[in-house]
Amino acid sequence: MYYVPDGTTKCGYYQCESCGEKFLSLQTMNTIDCIYCEQDVDLEIGPDEDMSTLKDTAKLIQVLEGEDVEKMDTLLSLAITGGNYDWI
Repeated sequence: MYYVPDGTTKCGYYQCESCGEKFLSLQTMNTIDCIYCEQDVDLEIGPDEDMSTLKDTAKLIQVLEGEDVEKMDTLLSLAITGGNYDWI
C-alpha cells in the first residue's frame, strides 16, 4: 500500500488545513502534523532566525477500519500516481 503498511486494519483519514492535502496515517488522534507541510520545514537556521515550529494542522476526517483502509489507500494513491495501475 502507499500510505500505510500492508495488513493495516485501522488508520486515520486526514486533511491538512494549510495545504489541503488528504492522506492516511496510522495515528487516529483528532489533529496531527501534516506529512506534506512537515517536509517544507527548514530545520537549518542561522543565528538571527527563529526555529520553525510544526503545528498540528491535519484534522481527522474519519477512522477507517478493515477493508476500507485498503480501498481508501488505493483511491488516494491513484490520485497521486495519476491513475497508473501498474504499481498495484
